[in-house]
Amino acid sequence: MNDARYRIMLDLDELPKNWYNILSDLPRQLDPPLNPVTKEPIRPEDLMALFPKELVKQEVSDQQYIRIPDEILEGYVFNGRPTPTQRAFRLEKYLKTPAKIFFKREDVSPTGSHKVNTALAQAYYAAKENLQRLTTETGAGQWGSALAYGANLFGIKTTIYMTRSSYIQKPYRRVLMELFNATVYPSPSDKTETGKKFLEIDKNHPGSLGIAISEAIEDAITSNDAKYALGSVLNFVLLHQTIIGQEAKLQMQKIDLYPDIIIGCVGGGSNFGGLTLPFIHDRLKGIQKDTRFVAVEPESVPSLTKGKYIYDYGDTGKMTPLLKMYSVGYDYQPPPIHAGGLRYHGSAPIISLLKDEGIIESITYKQVDVFKAAALFAKIEGLVPAPETAHAVKVAIDEALKAKERDEETVILFNFSGHGYFDLSAYDDFMKNKLINA
Repeated sequence: MNDARYRIMLDLDELPKNWYNILSDLPRQLDPPLNPVTKEPIRPEDLMALFPKELVKQEVSDQQYIRIPDEILEGYVFNGRPTPTQRAFRLEKYLKTPAKIFFKREDVSPTGSHKVNTALAQAYYAAKENLQRLTTETGAGQWGSALAYGANLFGIKTTIYMTRSSYIQKPYRRVLMELFNATVYPSPSDKTETGKKFLEIDKNHPGSLGIAISEAIEDAITSNDAKYALGSVLNFVLLHQTIIGQEAKLQMQKIDLYPDIIIGCVGGGSNFGGLTLPFIHDRLKGIQKDTRFVAVEPESVPSLTKGKYIYDYGDTGKMTPLLKMYSVGYDYQPPPIHAGGLRYHGSAPIISLLKDEGIIESITYKQVDVFKAAALFAKIEGLVPAPETAHAVKVAIDEALKAKERDEETVILFNFSGHGYFDLSAYDDFMKNKLINA
């Protein structure tokens, strides 16, 4: 076996030095965020009450490439970047497919997912403003773990509102966050007025990312020592994640291949955007026209696939600006599936615009079918995907089987966005046939 074709590595000096900003290349401008009260476009300075100033500048920038500060580059290297792109030879052999299946290893970070790419950046810019604390939400705990880790490195405290269903399902994610000096509350909590309102309705409310976002924002705006951090959806978050796709492009170039299909799971859209946007640049510039970009969602929260392209709130408490996005509704209560990071009612404005333009496509799967694919991948490749990541694994397997039917050497690339070693209780439920078929 040729090692370079099994695991494609980059040298440290090949680590991208800039983030790619797709706002400069989109086929049309994003619709502006609106003030939730006046419904007028929000000014950038209005967002500075929530976010560090430099992040707001990145949110609205039309500069195609934005330089990554040296301190963040050092953090990326410390966290294992550049990460490998690996070929699933065993899976290909098992499926008897002519397809070539590659996956980008974002699970190798200390917190086990891609989320640290933006967590380090957001913590760095908060430290530059001498902030004492960041508040945030987390679903499955990948984002919360990453922010707690990054903020701790820069000497900042974190308060994290974790959706109650995941808080119960994934206790060791909470432990990891607390190990990194975070304070973690199950959401809805009794620490905010928003949380109290939902607890009055149901003291065992399973929570949602929409509710947790409302709590984190309320905490930030009622405190004079904190600002808010967000793990997905906004432009600057997807910007930071483009380090993934830029590395993957260089790695595929090393073996003279270009993906025919690029796949990522979608909740808010950060890992999907992180992998695909640098490749979508080639589509928009006419360099590579035939690649398909497949976003995969849980059937229980089908924002891109069955949602409406509308202005909607980013949170359940209606505290965020109104964003133009595909959404199933800010007040939608998703069932407590194990892919907690995908239990979000809307998709990032950038991803939504690309779907509306027909540049990306989307598909949904039931939870049980996703876990079947994940279990097969674990048995064959020896890696346990996070429940979120398992959605991308499912599509990769299905597309490889379609390539087998066509007898085509399709090149498939998907984002292995996180490992599932904090999710073994979910796999235990799967093996005991206890998963809800949502």
